[in-house]
Amino acid sequence: MKEVKPGETTRSYAFDMWMNAPMPMVTFFKKLDVSRIVHFSKKRGLKFNMLMCWCIGRAASKVKEFYMLPIGDKLIQYDNIAVNTIVMNREGEVSSCDVPFSDNLHVFNENYLYLTRKVAESCENHDLPDSMVIGTSALARYDIDGAVGMYSGIFNNPFMIWGKYRKKWFRTTLTVSFQFHHTQMDGAHAAMFLDILQKEINNLKTHQSI
Repeated sequence: MKEVKPGETTRSYAFDMWMNAPMPMVTFFKKLDVSRIVHFSKKRGLKFNMLMCWCIGRAASKVKEFYMLPIGDKLIQYDNIAVNTIVMNREGEVSSCDVPFSDNLHVFNENYLYLTRKVAESCENHDLPDSMVIGTSALARYDIDGAVGMYSGIFNNPFMIWGKYRKKWFRTTLTVSFQFHHTQMDGAHAAMFLDILQKEINNLKTHQSI
C-alpha cells in the first residue's frame, strides 16, 4: 500500500467533490441469482458464505477502483484485496475476520476456514491493514433486503450485507446491499462490479473444484 496524489489518478474530481462531504457513502441494492452457489455448495460440501466471499473477491479484483481507498485525508493505493466476514465467537459475540483474496478457490477456502475458526476461538479480530478490505455481513437467519447508513466516519471501505436467500421454483435469489465511498468509485463502477459478481456466480462451476 502507498499514498498516491489524487490529482494524478482517475479519482481526482471525485476526491475534490466527496472527501469532505458529510455523507460520502452510496448504497446500491441488487437481486442476485445464487442458484449456482447453492448447488455448488451442496455438491462440494463448501460453505455458502465462503463461496459468496470468494465470488465478491473475484469480481472486485477485476475493477481497478477497488485498489484505491480514501483514508483520512489521503488516497491510498493497494496491491492486494481481502474480504472481511463477521464471525460469531465462542463468547456469543461477533468478531471481525479479514481473509486475503486468492484467485485459487482451494487456497481461499483453506484460509477462510482456518482464520474464521481462529477468530471464533480467540475472540480477537484478524485485520489485514495492508489490503483493501471489502466488508461483508451475512444475516442468514433473517429475511432482510439490505442496509443503509452504515457510515462511521472512520472506515471508508466498501461493504456488502445480505440476509436469507429465497427459493422459488428452480431459482434461488439473494438481495444484497452494496455500500461504497464515492471518492473510491462512481455509480457506474459499482454497478459494473455487481454485474461482474453475477457473472462470477454463474461461472462458478467452470472453476477448479476442491
